[in-house]
Amino acid sequence: MLGIVGGIAPGSTIEYYRRFIEGYRARTGGAYPSFLITSIDLPHMLSLVEANNRSEAVAFLGGEVKRLATAGADVALFASNTPHLFFREIQAVSPIPLISIVEAVKSAAKARGLRRLGLLGTRFIMESGMYQQVFAESAIEVVTPQAADIESIHARYMSELVVARFEEPTRRLFRDVIKRLRVGKQIDGVILGGTEIPLLIPDASFNGLPLLDTTQIHVDRAIDVVLQGAARGEEA
Repeated sequence: MLGIVGGIAPGSTIEYYRRFIEGYRARTGGAYPSFLITSIDLPHMLSLVEANNRSEAVAFLGGEVKRLATAGADVALFASNTPHLFFREIQAVSPIPLISIVEAVKSAAKARGLRRLGLLGTRFIMESGMYQQVFAESAIEVVTPQAADIESIHARYMSELVVARFEEPTRRLFRDVIKRLRVGKQIDGVILGGTEIPLLIPDASFNGLPLLDTTQIHVDRAIDVVLQGAARGEEA
């Protein structure tokens, strides 16, 4: 049984719901999965992130995982990149395994042979070093935009994407930043490191650069885990 901590933001949680069902049905010949979702207060979580209040963030998000475990979840995930800022601390206190979006994306990038990736997301994600640390374990470099672009992307993200507004000027901004990353930092792919970004830019590539849809990669990994668990249960 999969548990999902959602509401971070609601628009991408809807995508997790839809894509998990579609992917599961495609893999099982039409069966529908059972899973659980808890939806959190996004402004409260963002206030903890802004204040870098790690202990309260871990307690808050970890509490939601425990809620899912109590309800019957065997494994859980956060339907967002941002909670992964505290992933290792939450996993350490979690009663059930957690599926990491960063580890899943690293595996996908490695499978594609990518070696130098641009990272887009909120300022929290782009400045955290989170992706860089995990990807370095597989000798994959992750680079970020220049400071002015980070601030522009973050401002649009927080004022538009988290409230499910997907405007053409913002789409152009993201694409322009990708162009600058390609020219200035010689990237061979882009991590869409916010689960709302694929709703703004739904393409698999841009000007020949692969765009790694972290939502889809995470969902695919979750389906793998759930089906592997079901297979082990049948064998037992």
